[in-house]
This record gives sequence, C-alpha cells and structure tokens, in this order.
Amino acid sequence: MLTPTADLVDPAAKAGRGVGAFNVIQLEHAEALVAGAEAAGAPVVLQISENAVRYHGALEPLGLATLAVARASSAPVAVHLDHATDVDLVHEAVRLGFGSVMYDASTMSYEDNVAATAAVVAHCRERGVWVEAELGEVGGKDGVHAPGVRTDPDEAKAYVEATGVAALAVAVGTSHAMLTRDAAVDLELIGRLHEAVPVPLVLHGSSGVPDDDLRRAVAAGMTKINIATQLNKAFTAAARAFLAENPQVVDTRKYLGAGRDAVADEVARLLRVLA
Repeated sequence: MLTPTADLVDPAAKAGRGVGAFNVIQLEHAEALVAGAEAAGAPVVLQISENAVRYHGALEPLGLATLAVARASSAPVAVHLDHATDVDLVHEAVRLGFGSVMYDASTMSYEDNVAATAAVVAHCRERGVWVEAELGEVGGKDGVHAPGVRTDPDEAKAYVEATGVAALAVAVGTSHAMLTRDAAVDLELIGRLHEAVPVPLVLHGSSGVPDDDLRRAVAAGMTKINIATQLNKAFTAAARAFLAENPQVVDTRKYLGAGRDAVADEVARLLRVLA
C-alpha cells in the first residue's frame, strides 16, 4: 500500500529500527523491491533519483508506474525523489503524489543552501510531503561522501533548525557507488549526530557497508538506509548468468526477469538485516 514516508521513517527512528530505501531505475526494480518487502514482511522506500529521471528523459512515466506498484503492494511502500537539485523536479514529484523528496543544495554556499532548502521545505510541508536534505562538506557534493569527510554534529543541528527538514543525510565514512563492502563507518560519530540532531538520520552509500556494520549503524542512530549499487550488482550478475547459460535467448523478459528475482531476494535479505 502506498504510505507516506514519514509514517515509515519516523516510527522506525523512535524504535531504533532501520528502513531500507532502494533505487528504482526501471519498472523491474520497483517490482523487485516490493516483492522483497512483501517476502520480508517489512516496509520499504522506493527511490527515483534525478539521474534516473535524466536517463528516462522525464519523471512522470517511471514515477506513475512506481506509484502504481506501491499502491498494489501488500507491504507499506513509500515513494521518494532522491538527490534532486532541480526545484521544478521537486515540485513535479509532489504533484505526482510522492511522499517525500531529497533536495540537495550542497553545491551552494551555506547561506544559499539554507535559504533554498527552507523554501523547498515550506512548499512541501504545505502539501504534506517530507523533505530530506544532506550535509557533509558544505559547498561541494563531490566530497560529501568521500571516506575522509565527516558531518559536524553542531553544524548539523543548526542546519536542521534553520531549514526545518524532516531528515538529514550525513557523511560518516560511506561513499556512493562502492562495488566492495568494506567502508569504515564512524559509529561514534553516528551516535553523536543522533544525540544532536532532532530528526531521523540517513545513510547514503550504504552498498559499501557490510551487514554487521549496517546493524551497528542502525543501533547507533541511523534510520533510513539508502542502497542502490548492491542491488545493481545482483541484477547484473543474474542477467549475465542467465544470458551465459541461454545464449539463444532474445526475449528481454527472460534475463530482466532473472535480474528482478535476484534483486527481490537481496532486498528481502537486507530488510531482515535492518529490522
């Protein structure tokens, strides 16, 4: 069932549980994420990134399909716009019925970042939409989730108070697009951020974090756990294996279906790790 993101993340934050948030690139991803959530008996957040929108050329076709998959699910499913830098895209996601958006103004100066994010929050709050923002190395997204960058707890607290965001993505040692699962997560910093920041914390780049450290990160105070690359690895490996074993196949449903099934299995497993 389509569920507001706040209804999934806020109670989980209070209870010390993690919520898996996984990226949708094609319809098969949305179907796989929901199948995994149903198998695990857990809620899930389906995310469409600005990069995926660029790939498809528009938000509406994939966005409406993802919302339809969410509505048909027996599991609680939220739909979220991820890493949006375009305010018009944020407004479109709100019009389409997304439950939340992640607005990224990190390329701006701190003052402009706060002003732009606060304006997005005001627009979204009037329409019942939850806003996530990101704070690591202010002024440059390229370094925000590099391994050496860290979010300062006092600055994070001030940023949340100034912008009114409902959740904050923080830099604690992870990095986007990691193909190995050996990121060194700063658990002590997560604990300090959890104490300082009055909204749920979001871990981006979680594909690079091993299972035990995902559990520890949630226990230390992380709530929304974003994972994309790990699922793309599972999808691609399954599709490659199917094609290698069936070189005569040209029906795309055959190998995309193998990838979809592999992602569903990995999502169910990850959701159990985060519970």
